[in-house]
Amino acid sequence: MQHWDRIEAFVEVVRQGSFASAARTLRVSVSHVSRLVARLETQLNTQLLYRTTRQLKLTDAGEIYYDHCSHLYDGFQEALNAIGDYQHRPSGELRITCATTFGEKYIAPLVNDFLCLHPQLGVQLKLTNRPVDIIREGFDVAIRTGALPDSSLIARKLCPRREYVVGSADYFQRHPAPSQPEELSQHNCLAGSADHWTFDVNGQHRHLRVQGNWRGNSGLALLDAVSKGLGLAQLPDYYVEERLATGALVSVLDSYACQHTAVWVIYPRHRHLSPKVRQFVDFLTTHFARPNVTLPADSDPATSLSSADRPG
Repeated sequence: MQHWDRIEAFVEVVRQGSFASAARTLRVSVSHVSRLVARLETQLNTQLLYRTTRQLKLTDAGEIYYDHCSHLYDGFQEALNAIGDYQHRPSGELRITCATTFGEKYIAPLVNDFLCLHPQLGVQLKLTNRPVDIIREGFDVAIRTGALPDSSLIARKLCPRREYVVGSADYFQRHPAPSQPEELSQHNCLAGSADHWTFDVNGQHRHLRVQGNWRGNSGLALLDAVSKGLGLAQLPDYYVEERLATGALVSVLDSYACQHTAVWVIYPRHRHLSPKVRQFVDFLTTHFARPNVTLPADSDPATSLSSADRPG
């Protein structure tokens, strides 16, 4: 932009309240700042500042010009910072949280790979099935599974995820298979960390409260219970697909499976992401976009979403 240094000087004079303070901020002489502002006024053919020995005051034209130029100035500075940060290596400590089993199987190895690329970085990985408030508890990134309600957090889809309602072959020899979600009231429903299961019914996302004689916060323990014929369970694909393939488990209510569940990486909304967060999120999405990973990816653009926890 032609004569950008004049606009920069003018904005800093207004913000700092004096030519001397603006000169210190810009690391130039007071006379140089004064000349730049004077040349800007000549260029615009209008007075921007009233100058007295005690204070500076914007003219009416100066207020209008400052309102427009301050946004341009801030945008320019953000552009410079973004390029500078992009060139910097991630540093400090990266705090990550994820559900336990998915984290152990898929995320922890990727965190370790990322740390191998950036050994100067510190990492804290917390695996828990407890819902975590990442802002209040100071986490940079969370990996969440399921359907996510709206919030101010940013989410990027890593890969699709499907939940199955399953029972053992032995269980279905003793009990009729449900044909619609309402019939689950006739079954012993083994619950994870939530007391409801999710379905799509007539195009609407529904939460159905279930009851049974087993409840726990471990997906592996829930898988063992349902495999031993204790009842039905709703579990993600990465728990049950092998046993479905062998016939050890049988899936029911497939036509009611939710269509909008996935695995997401979420992080707080900032105007300018730190290099450690931006590069780690990019690392995850690049990995899951590869066709040969265990969970095939279907990446979506970043969107504003929040978290919903399911068993590990």
